[in-house]
Amino acid sequence: MINVAVCGANGKMGQEVVRAVNSANDMTLVAQIDILNGQFATIKDAKNSVAIDVLIDFTQPASIYENALYCLNNNIKMVIGTTGLSDEQIEELRKLSCEKSVACLIAPNFSTGAVLLMKFAQMASKYFDNAEIIELHHNQKKDAPSGTAIKTAQLMASANSDFTTGNCPEKETIEGARGGVSYNNIHIHSVRMPGYIASQEVLFGANGQIMTLRHDSMNRECYMAGVLLATRYVNENDEFVYGLDNIMN
Repeated sequence: MINVAVCGANGKMGQEVVRAVNSANDMTLVAQIDILNGQFATIKDAKNSVAIDVLIDFTQPASIYENALYCLNNNIKMVIGTTGLSDEQIEELRKLSCEKSVACLIAPNFSTGAVLLMKFAQMASKYFDNAEIIELHHNQKKDAPSGTAIKTAQLMASANSDFTTGNCPEKETIEGARGGVSYNNIHIHSVRMPGYIASQEVLFGANGQIMTLRHDSMNRECYMAGVLLATRYVNENDEFVYGLDNIMN
């Protein structure tokens, strides 16, 4: 059995993860960690009381980096679903994970459909020189753009050096109207509105044609198969992984 701790257990995603772990026949939930009425208030409190094989973190952008440093320095394998880590922080966690030989899997999105959208976007980027990303989330999401949009842009940029081919010189009359400019000039537009959970569109354009890739998450349960897959993977391995696509067969 895999001894699993959930950090951020009382949040909306955390509650769903708790249910998923409790339903898995090869996992035991040993700790629910949350600063608000959790079984344990901190990871350190949990570690001092129970044996943890894998910690799943769905907390906040402000706390995830310190949480990860603590776990990797204390031999606790991690699955990170919290977004908001910078490229520099991810690189530091990769180095620490490799140095300590403690597994860490960071996934901007655990939905298999969203991961496939990223792969399709990377494939299409070889054939389109113009593309933009629109990501839409509920209005309680604190970071923008989403980790999924960032990961998508990174994959697209690996296949094409410039996504504004042929664009005329632009002037924003309202700052930010064209979104944020990310890797290789991919514009990312973030929408925050009640009613959404998580959606993303990638728009590709060429003379005479537009292609749209879109994925919608209708509930948080859709992420759980990916979360459990990642938990099993890090339990059996000692490596650093960024993106669920790297462990999907």
